Amino acid sequence: MITPGTNSFGDFHLPLGTWVAAVVDWITTYLSGFFDVVRYVFTWMDAWMEYFLSTPPFWVVVAVLVVLAFLAKGWKLALGAAIGLLFIVSVGQWTNAMNTLALVVVAAGLAVILSIPLGVWAARSDAASRIIRPVLDFMQTTPAFVYLIPALLLFRVGVVPGIVATIVFAMAPGVRLTELGIRGVPSEVVEAGAAFGSSPWRILRQIQLPLAKASIMAGVNQVIMLSLSMVVIAGMVGAGGLGEQIVASLNRIDVGLGAEAGLSVVVLAILLDRLTAALGGDASGASRPWKRKRKPTVTATPNAATAQTAATTEAVSDRQTVDA
Repeated sequence: MITPGTNSFGDFHLPLGTWVAAVVDWITTYLSGFFDVVRYVFTWMDAWMEYFLSTPPFWVVVAVLVVLAFLAKGWKLALGAAIGLLFIVSVGQWTNAMNTLALVVVAAGLAVILSIPLGVWAARSDAASRIIRPVLDFMQTTPAFVYLIPALLLFRVGVVPGIVATIVFAMAPGVRLTELGIRGVPSEVVEAGAAFGSSPWRILRQIQLPLAKASIMAGVNQVIMLSLSMVVIAGMVGAGGLGEQIVASLNRIDVGLGAEAGLSVVVLAILLDRLTAALGGDASGASRPWKRKRKPTVTATPNAATAQTAATTEAVSDRQTVDA
């Protein structure tokens, strides 16, 4: 029985924390080489992404992102992107914003690479779905700080623990929405493809994935948004960028710095959200400037007009015969 006034069964205490600590100690002792390689690869990827985003003058990166926004949605999104990015420059947070964008691109890219194949596997196998679903529940409901602690022990302070925590936190919606999209493809379409002799790989590549594109891109959008929501936690473990500025403003109770860094995160979030929504929500590309189709004009050729006249004459003749 539970002892009154306590939260345990008398002197009994389940040593869960001791077991977890022992497992982490064993991992850090015998698998340190593997995690050093992972840390090196993630650091290299983040460094190169920061180099490509931070080295050019700000107006070059702004111009590239504005052109991408115009090609994805049109001049309204391009104008909004220009205003938002120039706002980041004007408040002096451009370098920090590019560092944060580099972390988000690396973490979200790795999360998408992992989540889409897992979602496909879960959609094609009920047993895999039953195994993956509770793991995703655990990943989504566990506070980020809980798995940030072993990430710090395995990868040390820096950008890598932030990337790992972001991947674990953000990949669940990508898996779920990919599975949902593929399972939502009508079975008649899949059966028709199989009836014509298509292999399972070809059915997946040419039928299921195209028809599930909207759901998959919604998952990608959610992965990116959740990755951006982790920038503050990543800043607490030395990832730098806007997250570090927000943490510094919290420590110093600096409202101005917090507002500048926070609104910069909002601008990046809105821009990435609109870009991914435009790429995934418009499968036909009708809203993209270069894919807008003009209304077709119907012109009757002499042969078509002659055939139509002959058909009308024949119909009238048949009607007269029936009346007679």
